[in-house]
Amino acid sequence: MIVVKSRSGKPLRVEGFRIRIFEKLSLPPISERLKAIREAGWNTFLLKADSVFLDMLTDSGVNAMSDRQLAAMITAQDAYAGGRSFYELASVVEELMGFKYVIPVHQGRAAEHLISKVFVREGSVVPMNYHFTTTKAHIELAGGEILEIPIKEALDRRSRHPFKGDIDIAKLEEAFREFKGRIPFVRVEAVANLLGGQPVSMANIRGVRELCDKHSVPLVIDASMIDWNVYFIKEREPGYGSKSLRDILGEFLSHADIVYMSSRKAPSVRGGLIATNSREFYEKLVVHLPVYEGFLTYGGMSVKEIAAMAVGLTEMVDESLIGSELELINYVVEELDRKGVPVVLPPGGLGVHLDSLEFLPHIPRASYPAGSLASALYLVSGIRSMERGALSMDRDKYGREIYPDLELVRIAFPRRTYLRSHADYLIDRVLWLYEHREHVKGLRWLYEPPILRFFLGRLEDMGGWGENLAEVYRRELGEY
Repeated sequence: MIVVKSRSGKPLRVEGFRIRIFEKLSLPPISERLKAIREAGWNTFLLKADSVFLDMLTDSGVNAMSDRQLAAMITAQDAYAGGRSFYELASVVEELMGFKYVIPVHQGRAAEHLISKVFVREGSVVPMNYHFTTTKAHIELAGGEILEIPIKEALDRRSRHPFKGDIDIAKLEEAFREFKGRIPFVRVEAVANLLGGQPVSMANIRGVRELCDKHSVPLVIDASMIDWNVYFIKEREPGYGSKSLRDILGEFLSHADIVYMSSRKAPSVRGGLIATNSREFYEKLVVHLPVYEGFLTYGGMSVKEIAAMAVGLTEMVDESLIGSELELINYVVEELDRKGVPVVLPPGGLGVHLDSLEFLPHIPRASYPAGSLASALYLVSGIRSMERGALSMDRDKYGREIYPDLELVRIAFPRRTYLRSHADYLIDRVLWLYEHREHVKGLRWLYEPPILRFFLGRLEDMGGWGENLAEVYRRELGEY
């Protein structure tokens, strides 16, 4: 954002970009939306994009790319091995992020796979501020388990603690004592996705680093959404308001032994990377690259995307380009909170997060209130969001449900993609749904995969509540 002083003396925030290419949107009538969600098994992941009005499922791989990124893709040197584009990327990683060694991978979960394969063993325990679905899966598949130790405010959706992504330092110290010799690394996700896109403070990452040094354990940072984390540090943490995003990024990542990221997020291009200053860690990781990803200078990515990633990394700390979607998220969250809709506070990165347990208190957790709410939101708006609750967890080894601390619906805001009118439409439809929430019932399984079930699972609306909700909508608001 470009921030200037307005005539009233208050800050005036202006987007530092203009739109030169656009995609036409289409709003299907509710009869078509009902048909589409039924065909998708009441799983928003399985909706066809042509049936969606505002696609707010994720920020991953759907951010707007810059003209400089597109130009870099055209001029990329297309070589299987030793391509110039890789060395340009490596140079940017060293200059911007401070790491000598870089390993390209096809996306973030590929990085998680390699890191888990190298470091995690049977009986390993990985402390973290909070898990992400694929992170948890890879650690468990390698024989380890995760230990979530967020601060207590993180699990209180009403708390306005500015850094709810922080690790509980005291509990981390306890974990080092309790699991001595079993902790391969500590993981910090900045921002913490499943806590509602909440950031990690510089003070906290510094404290985590000190404990890791004390116990000789590596610190791994998931930097997929680091652009938003450094923005929040600049906005919220004392002493950083006058510092550049670039300097804040460098300081934050300097505390890591290994950094990995999905570049589908902050750098806005499909791909990912692992970076480190440890030759030992690099050699342990890179030997697996040709087996699972590709040669070390392309790592499962197209060379064109490697070239675009190098540009995207520099743009993620361009202060005129970062923050427009965060301002929209802030606007929607504060407006919904003012109207009594249960949202995660304070406004975080990634998107608007609805608390489904408060939104739909009449639906038991075994009937998946977050999944029901995501489906209902699509039905009444054409907006595709993502369930971030019990459906996003897999059952334990005994077949029992694992209920997460928070049962959320995430409405993601891809970078530089949606406008104020889209935010106003979203607010209106969420409010209508909240006023008619008694019509939404639960879901039950028709097909339940054993791993990462939320991607491919199919359900049905219990008692056929979708038809009833659609009829009420049609009676009050018409077909659209």
